[in-house]
Amino acid sequence: MLDVRSERLARRFRLWDTDGNGHVDRSDFENEGRRIIAAFGEDERSPRGRAVLDSYLAMWDYLAAKANIDPDGTLSAKQFDRVAQTEIILMGDTGFSAVLRPTLSATLDLCDADGDRQINPAEFRNWIEAIGVTKPHAEEAFDQIDADHDGQLSIDELSQAVRDYHAGILDIPLLGR
Repeated sequence: MLDVRSERLARRFRLWDTDGNGHVDRSDFENEGRRIIAAFGEDERSPRGRAVLDSYLAMWDYLAAKANIDPDGTLSAKQFDRVAQTEIILMGDTGFSAVLRPTLSATLDLCDADGDRQINPAEFRNWIEAIGVTKPHAEEAFDQIDADHDGQLSIDELSQAVRDYHAGILDIPLLGR
């Protein structure tokens, strides 16, 4: 299982390392937040846009601090894997809640364009494509997460799916490349 988790973390790292320099930094996290905000046509200065950006930057600050690097520093793939394994994967629900849940919550709030506390297929596809998943994989992931087949995903369903994916429990396409 550790190999699956490491591969998923490596994929996550490659998605953030958009310039391919082998390191991620604060701007890489900020850029993903901006891609997601743009995918929904949201102004990044709006409360929902600001929440997404702030949560991505807080995630970077947390990981940087745990890796003992300056917030303006960089993480190599090896450093990222080590800190993510330690602070997210091995900590289970506690790690997920501390590191990923704030970002996921802000992002899903943005995705829920109609405010019904449910994510429909179009809202899900906008988000998942913004983080690097292709349309066919987005549709496949939606179908697998929608266990009750009601055509909607609750925020709790999505949070659990993302947690289970990164823990290596659920095998759905939630990351590209």
